[in-house]
Amino acid sequence: MAHEYSVEVKGMSVSYGIVPALLDVSLTVRRGQIVTIIGANGAGKSTLMKAVSGLLAPAAGSVRLFGEEVVGLSADKLVSRGLSLVPEGRRLFGEMTVRENLELGAYSRVGVGTLAQDLERTLSYFPALSDRLSALAGRLSGGQQQMLAVGRALMSAPRVLLLDEPTIGLAPAVVDTIASVIANIRKDGVDVILVEQNAEVALSISDYGYVLEEGHVVMQGDAQELARNEDVKRAYLGI
Repeated sequence: MAHEYSVEVKGMSVSYGIVPALLDVSLTVRRGQIVTIIGANGAGKSTLMKAVSGLLAPAAGSVRLFGEEVVGLSADKLVSRGLSLVPEGRRLFGEMTVRENLELGAYSRVGVGTLAQDLERTLSYFPALSDRLSALAGRLSGGQQQMLAVGRALMSAPRVLLLDEPTIGLAPAVVDTIASVIANIRKDGVDVILVEQNAEVALSISDYGYVLEEGHVVMQGDAQELARNEDVKRAYLGI
């Protein structure tokens, strides 16, 4: 029987030295969901993503992936179990080609498809990359680089995709493209945890949301209900 939740975080705390970044944070992602995490700069959003993806060791708490405890596993082990992170800042290999960056994402994929099938599927999300496969990643526009960063993660055939600020600094048309792709990724069976400062876009494509402030979850609920909440409107939607 399939587990009800793809990701379960319970009581997570993370500190940088003596400075607490997350305090007793809990969240869940049901199968088939896009879950968004919104909050101001310094709220702990990226720290949470790094801890869930194995890049940071939490001081306390539990992370379960499809029902199995994964705290203590390295990021590459989590990729092989179906969880991939697209970090803020893209972290591409600028002197390598688009194709090479994409192929690197497949090094530990758990899917049964061939590399060619994985590449074809990934490029179906981002047609703009199809004729840039031989271009150096560092020569792409900001929007194309973000598409490549997401595409590289998709090449690992993830079951859960973590996206940290995927639309930051992008033109509105590219933001719309990224948002549409995220929705399509979910339709194709990949659950998504989305960290976004563009709360309006994030809530519009998500099923459930959490609001982080100073390392604490201060609000959570159905994404559309959060979008209508007066406190959320004032603090994060500019209304």
